Amino acid sequence: MRRPSPLLLPALASVLLLAACGTERADTGNGGPGAGTASPGTQVSDPGIDGVRITSVTIPSPSPSPERSLSVTADRLPTDSGISAAYEVTNQGTEAMTYTILVNFTNGAGEVMSNKRETVRAVGAGKTVRGTVHLGLEAPGSSSVTRAAVADVTRVPADEAPAEAGDCPASGVRVIADEGDAAMGLRVVGLHLQNCGTRDYSVNGYPLLELLDDNREPVDGVEILEGSGEITTGAGPDEAPEPVTLKPGERALASLVWRNTTEFGTPVNVPYVRVRAKEGADPVIVTPGLDLGTTGKLGVRPWKRAAE
Repeated sequence: MRRPSPLLLPALASVLLLAACGTERADTGNGGPGAGTASPGTQVSDPGIDGVRITSVTIPSPSPSPERSLSVTADRLPTDSGISAAYEVTNQGTEAMTYTILVNFTNGAGEVMSNKRETVRAVGAGKTVRGTVHLGLEAPGSSSVTRAAVADVTRVPADEAPAEAGDCPASGVRVIADEGDAAMGLRVVGLHLQNCGTRDYSVNGYPLLELLDDNREPVDGVEILEGSGEITTGAGPDEAPEPVTLKPGERALASLVWRNTTEFGTPVNVPYVRVRAKEGADPVIVTPGLDLGTTGKLGVRPWKRAAE
């Protein structure tokens, strides 16, 4: 049998040693929920929020710098960063829940460079669901991302969660809340009603609301007003409700209006709102995050046909 040359053994040992050094990566981050390091696939020790935690962060190694050229080129366009964070959602409750999670991507100084929102639907009681959220585009010149953290979690019973885009509930209508608008302490969030069924759907008046706390229990001490005139004139004049009949595919719009002014008393925050399009309609829980300050008032504008 041919024996390996003695000169090859030290070289072979060196290769094995280098390979071993590259297989184990320590977390040298500063800690805290969701903290990770700038190593691809770095495992994360994260206590999480409400059963949601980051398990690993993937940050690709930077590409080699291209050789300098005298040719004139256009500014570099944003490219997919390849940065992602793996997460797991564990439902420790007794009913199926739909989770919406917000993941912050931060640099080494803890500054938020970008964030992504992810919805994880119908996680069964006692079940764990795993997934990955991708950062996507990263603007040229932005500070390098080194960590990911769970910043916020909302969760609602799966049978009261807003329907996913493209899906139509058995009721034949979809109700969702938009991201809202804010200016000088005034907050406006739109409620969107779509007839996604096959038959006409009629509403007349205001959406019916139930304000809920973090445990989805009723919130007391808030006056729900029909119209927004007592809160502001900045949202336009109050309009009287009128019948609206939506044919399949048509939409209606209502809105929630409030101020987050804080003076005397305890500020009121309402993370969840149970909405019924009309009396007897199936409920849908939306998460507009009503920070009502100490005003104690929420204005509701009536359903109006949405512009096409």
